[in-house]
Amino acid sequence: MAPLDESPEPWPSGLLACDKDSALLARYRATRQASETLAAPLSPEDQIAQSMPDASPTKWHLAHITWFFETFVLAPHLPGYEAFDARFGYLFNSYYEAIGARHPRPARGLLTRPALSEIMAYRRHVDDAMAQLMTQALSPRARALVVLGLAHEEQHQELILMDILNLFAASPLRPAYSSGAPAPRPSPGSAGFLTLPGGQVAVGAEGADFMFDNEAPRHIVLLTPYRLAERLVTNGEWIAFIDDDGYRRPEFWHSDGWAKVQAEAWDAPLYWRRSGTGWETLGLSGSQAVDPDAPVVHVSFYEAAAFAAWSGKRLPTEAEWEHAARTRTAALRQLDGDVWQWTSSAYGPHPGFAAAAGAVGEYNAKFMVGQMVLKGGACVTPADHSRPTYRNFYYPHQRWMFAGVRLAEDAPESDAHDAFRADVIAGLGKARKTLPSKWFYDARGSELFEAICELPEYYPTRQESALLELIAPEIAARIPQGAVLLELGSGASLKTRRLLDAAPQLSGYAPIDISESALATAAAAIAADYPHLAVRPVVGDFTRTLGLTDDEQRHQRVGFFPGSTIGNFAPDAAEALMRRMRDVLGNDGLFIVGVDLAKDEETLVSAYNDAQGVTARFNLNLLRRINAELDGDFDEALFAHRAVWNRLEGRIEMHLEAIASQTVHAADQTFAFVKGETIHTENSYKYSPEFFAGLARRSGWRVTGEWLSPAPAFAVFMLEAS
Repeated sequence: MAPLDESPEPWPSGLLACDKDSALLARYRATRQASETLAAPLSPEDQIAQSMPDASPTKWHLAHITWFFETFVLAPHLPGYEAFDARFGYLFNSYYEAIGARHPRPARGLLTRPALSEIMAYRRHVDDAMAQLMTQALSPRARALVVLGLAHEEQHQELILMDILNLFAASPLRPAYSSGAPAPRPSPGSAGFLTLPGGQVAVGAEGADFMFDNEAPRHIVLLTPYRLAERLVTNGEWIAFIDDDGYRRPEFWHSDGWAKVQAEAWDAPLYWRRSGTGWETLGLSGSQAVDPDAPVVHVSFYEAAAFAAWSGKRLPTEAEWEHAARTRTAALRQLDGDVWQWTSSAYGPHPGFAAAAGAVGEYNAKFMVGQMVLKGGACVTPADHSRPTYRNFYYPHQRWMFAGVRLAEDAPESDAHDAFRADVIAGLGKARKTLPSKWFYDARGSELFEAICELPEYYPTRQESALLELIAPEIAARIPQGAVLLELGSGASLKTRRLLDAAPQLSGYAPIDISESALATAAAAIAADYPHLAVRPVVGDFTRTLGLTDDEQRHQRVGFFPGSTIGNFAPDAAEALMRRMRDVLGNDGLFIVGVDLAKDEETLVSAYNDAQGVTARFNLNLLRRINAELDGDFDEALFAHRAVWNRLEGRIEMHLEAIASQTVHAADQTFAFVKGETIHTENSYKYSPEFFAGLARRSGWRVTGEWLSPAPAFAVFMLEAS
């Protein structure tokens, strides 16, 4: 057996699982048993045959995943370990050049010896030695290799099912693997598209319990607005492609794909064939009629791209798919658990990727050319491999894996600002003109608001920040280990740092903000300063964009809503938002909310009408934005900022008042103003502690923590699900 490289870390340290050694041993045994359970329905003859060079016999899989533990874990880390059979290193090495020569891949089906019984004895030998090793204290290096080996074995569990289906398809008998075998699930219904705003988004893994090295490092990419299909392409839709001569029309195909279609006479997905009543297919549970509502499966990249072109759509990029999965909403169905989904992205290293030292560095790095990325996970994929950052990869012509299609398209340019346009037309068309305050926050508006927070008159930021500095340790003591922090309207994420400093047990942070530029800057700074934290910025309106990734759903969640932004909502709207947060955060979630309290009118009005005029410029910037984005002709000099206290409603109101009668154009509309008429741009409700507690109670929360600052009074509440 060739010596292994003994560099200190065989795999990036971020990939170490948090398992204790005893738990790791239990996980090892369960994973190893799962492989044998998959092989149990197969005869010894089934486990010898190899249907094609890309596939491997089941017996070889069972031996190879055992060889991995023997070679990379036992040989270097268990003193006195004796190899079961020195010849197995040649027979069951897959592609590790650093280890030495190996049996040719296309000839694995010729290995009638060693017998299956000897392979099972080999597994017992290695399992016994691994148990001996794991009853001792494992070094970080050894533990990392065990965790990697388990993920590697799970990959081969999927390959076992892929390869045996391909073998059975080659038989005239078309046998079934098992009547209860997994299969993609039908998902009839809407085939609509979800629009995503794009922007600067973070993709790639960071800080996870486990990830393959090719999932890292986390990095920022720029996405233009795009639309992703809410579900997978179905068999029924694919039959329409076939019936429209999709396999015989070269205009839809890549050149190499068209050559493949002609060379191999493709006319349908792999395993399909015509029967007297229509199309039938072979699945793991045997031959069956093609279900028109089930997702199409066993199609190549070439076929996926051709179908997308025929549909007038395209395939999503890897970054688009991952971004959508991270901002997961109920609208997106079948993200995992059915079929792998082709992307249009070539498989290459993420920026900053570095292969691990030694032989295990060959695990992914050597394949980063000539293949395409697939995302999601299939019905045959172990659950641990279904995560947004997972990168599967295959050559564009390959079809035997469980691969299907989700369509995408560029969002029309108007989609990115249709909501703004609609709100301007509707708001300025009212008898009492209004504009939603969320549209303050373009790049310039976000900068002005940060300047407002530094003003001497604007007490809320100062009082809340000082209060958070004082109470952060107490709040942090209630946050569970591994929890994820979701912040609504994160802005520059300055206050967030007080919580992050006090709560290093947080595993992730998802800031949500409507300003792409502010969010990207803040998220990048947080990611740099808190490298242990998985940062997932979400560009969008937090009243709508509150989807969770699979990883976030597996962890307890803590909502953070500082700045008294809750006061920008009328009480009934605030109650609806808090009720929605109750659903998002879950029964064991926590919700930390900053609330500005009612106080004297002079203090309130001066906070929203500062002597330097920064708040006025912030308010008037909304007119500049309308001019820039909706071809408006507002003259800012003809409008004045007004801040008034509405005692009856208990709120500060901001308005833009017309100081002369005028006619204004914007968004292809005409709007008339008379002198003194206003555009109502913001409300900021001021609560009493008792009023807010009642609001929380009606929304499904109970107050379990309440902290008040000195005058001018500001409060922070800790809420738990009631």
